[in-house]
Amino acid sequence: MNLSITALKKGLFVAIVLLFSSQFSFAQIKYSAKDYVNIVISGTSTLHDWDMKSAKSDCEATFVINEDGLPKSLTSLSFSTNVDALKSGHGAMDKNAYKALKTDKYNNIVFKATSGVITAIDANNFTIVCKGKLTIAGTSVDTDLSAKGKLNADKSISVSGIKKISMKDYNVQPPTFGFGAIKTGNDISVKFDLTIKK
Repeated sequence: MNLSITALKKGLFVAIVLLFSSQFSFAQIKYSAKDYVNIVISGTSTLHDWDMKSAKSDCEATFVINEDGLPKSLTSLSFSTNVDALKSGHGAMDKNAYKALKTDKYNNIVFKATSGVITAIDANNFTIVCKGKLTIAGTSVDTDLSAKGKLNADKSISVSGIKKISMKDYNVQPPTFGFGAIKTGNDISVKFDLTIKK
């Protein structure tokens, strides 16, 4: 009987040690970016395709990192960009785009993740799939977001992806130009490329 109790105690002790060691081999680490961010919003019009670009955005993400320094899961993600930082190179177009996006009341495009999954492709390349709320012009819509990630030599993480959006889903009327002679299409794509650091 005593032998069985002793063996049970030893087994319990080993289980506790393994549990704590596995917990300490993973760590939650917060990353952020204000620089090294490129955003390109692309669309169509009855005249030609167009782009609006920005290098000003804020991103914060918390990853669970394993003992090799690789992201294993995503616990939080928030992204924000100022609408008036988006520039097309054509002042009249920018002005009409800002009006359509209601920048007098809502000057930020914001995405906040409610869940995230990381799928490894190989040691340094992975896919991040998030679900969350994307807010444009004051309207929030449940959406999913997929991105490619890469762990760099300096332990920073590069993230890139493209998200297609219907402006009418966000109660945004596609802007027009030239007194209505030139009309933009309803569908746009948002391409993002950023590097986040500890």
